[in-house]
Amino acid sequence: MDEKEKIQEFSLEDILKEFGDDSIPAVQDTPPEEPATPASATPAVDDMGDTQPLPKIPQDTTVIPPVGGDTIVIPKVKHDTIRMEPIRDAEAPKEDTAQTQRFETVQKPEGPEPYSDEWEPEYEQPMGPYVPPQPIVFRPRSRLRELKRKLIAGPERRYYELSEQGVGKVQIAMILSLVVVLLSAGATVMYEMGMVQESRMKFLIFGQFFAMMISALLGVYQLMDGIRDIFRLRFSLNSLLVFTFLTCCVDGVFCLQELRVPCCAAFGLQVTMSLWSAYHQRTTEMGMMDTMRKAVRLDSLVASPDYYEGRTGILRGEGRVEDFMDQYERPTGPETAVTVYAILALLAGIGAGVMGFLLHGISAAFQAASVTLLAAAPASFFVTISRPTAILENRLHKLGTVLCGWQGVLGLTRKVVFPLNHEDLFPVGSAKMNGVKFYGTRNPDEVVAFTTAVISANGGGLAPLFEALLDSRSGKHYDVENLRYYEGGGIGGEVQGESVLVGVLPFMKDMGVEIPEGTRVNSAVYAAIDGELCGLFAITYEKDRSSAAGMRTLCSYRSVKNVLTTGDFMLTESFIRSRFGIRTKRIAFPDPEVRAELQTVEADPEAPALAMTTQDGLAPKAFAVTGARALRTACRTGVTVHILAGTIGVAMMLVLTWYGALHMLTPANMFLYGLIWSVPGLLITGWTRSV
Repeated sequence: MDEKEKIQEFSLEDILKEFGDDSIPAVQDTPPEEPATPASATPAVDDMGDTQPLPKIPQDTTVIPPVGGDTIVIPKVKHDTIRMEPIRDAEAPKEDTAQTQRFETVQKPEGPEPYSDEWEPEYEQPMGPYVPPQPIVFRPRSRLRELKRKLIAGPERRYYELSEQGVGKVQIAMILSLVVVLLSAGATVMYEMGMVQESRMKFLIFGQFFAMMISALLGVYQLMDGIRDIFRLRFSLNSLLVFTFLTCCVDGVFCLQELRVPCCAAFGLQVTMSLWSAYHQRTTEMGMMDTMRKAVRLDSLVASPDYYEGRTGILRGEGRVEDFMDQYERPTGPETAVTVYAILALLAGIGAGVMGFLLHGISAAFQAASVTLLAAAPASFFVTISRPTAILENRLHKLGTVLCGWQGVLGLTRKVVFPLNHEDLFPVGSAKMNGVKFYGTRNPDEVVAFTTAVISANGGGLAPLFEALLDSRSGKHYDVENLRYYEGGGIGGEVQGESVLVGVLPFMKDMGVEIPEGTRVNSAVYAAIDGELCGLFAITYEKDRSSAAGMRTLCSYRSVKNVLTTGDFMLTESFIRSRFGIRTKRIAFPDPEVRAELQTVEADPEAPALAMTTQDGLAPKAFAVTGARALRTACRTGVTVHILAGTIGVAMMLVLTWYGALHMLTPANMFLYGLIWSVPGLLITGWTRSV
């Protein structure tokens, strides 16, 4: 009550001065009219229950109802805002000068800065319990997002770069170059047949020289690539083509002086094949990048040494984009052999020129050098690597498969073992139950439950099928004891103390189970309890195109050993032979214990990937193995044949130069020599079509 009386002693003028507003005129001493008591204002009641009168409140004030305390009175002013600085300054606590001074006089302790490199705590910090790292939670969406990010940064970016370049210009240049070759060859044949008059010789020679310039202009990018390869220390056939063009140009000048026809047709044929090789290389790379950029899953094939009988196994693992991008552009073994041969061919051409100069003069020197370089590289030599690669890639592109460079080709072409599981032969959904028949007096639900228990304990492709049948009948799940495997397509075990046998018809006959007359369903699962036939489950296997194609191509190569790793007793040798129509002599059927051990072998995550697959099924993986073998055979055989042809040609040119028989080195003979060797070259490069 004393505080209330103290508040009432302040006048309105004193309150306004307290707020700091001097612009408001002083309030007169005349007492204001008493305002009406608001409806919400009620008399105060003290602790004893007596009613106390409310204090008089000036008119220009605002009353704030009390909340757990006394009434607060705030004066009303005519302005919109009120300056609160004086109140803030008044309410702010004053700093303790002595305390501030005390903090300022505290000296910094001597020694290194706490938590610095030199600082050591005075106490030994206790070591907490070891917390093992938490396993990474598998999140398919985040994994797909990461895969797409890598694909966009690598294969997709490269694909659009190649798409901007296109192949239209290369195709047009190749067609025009072929037309020039045909015209030059026609003019050369007319000259050999004596159909060109002597007065037209200069025109013919100039036309041939001009056609050679056009061929070089059409293949200018190939010549530039050859020059770049020289600076990269990768002497290629295009590099050899550059020196061939230079010697042919100089020889063409002497041909104009001596009225001798240059070898334009043979040079134009080489340029055409070089353009064809560039077309193959670009389409191959675009196809591989297109396969990778469209992937929603990426699996790899890796090699596992000593997998089965001392052979290397081809296992499936998780694919990484980096494994492909780092390998696909590396030089191959055949390319290295071609590089060495091209350097030797250039030296042979220079040697033929020196020999011709020493024996017959400067004109014979350039003639011998030009024909030697032309003979050293038959026209089909330019496509001996690019064409089989392009043909195989076109096949693999449809299956969503790419090879990881020449390293992958070498890894897949050794004597390998290819494991086969039940999903490879019959994917999910291929096996369906066609009907059920029960025998004897046992409860059908009990027969289904016992049969499902044994099949589920064994695993394989039939387990989901029988578990779905058991759930549809609301059956009970049992555990199996003493699970046993039998040869001939059957398994057995003990369920609830009773012996259960499950297998195919020949197995049941071998085990002495009596089969009723007329029960001859080959593709069926027979169940016997305590030696008595109790159930027959007819199974229908649908033939999968991917599995059929994969099995045919795997069984066609001798160095590929297929091993069946599934424990499905239905997949016997006779069943696979009749179902896929293949010879099973290249398929191994090991014991069930060995199969179970092979199923536990996993691919090394650090092993380099040999191939990448983006689709499910057996065919993408099988064609990667067999396609790599066909590619290696075609490239090695093609390079060997063309090196042999070039060596024979160089030897012939050196002999003719030595004996001075340069008149036999006519343009028609040179063109015919390159054309003849192109026939076996094109046949060899097409071997990858038979994969």
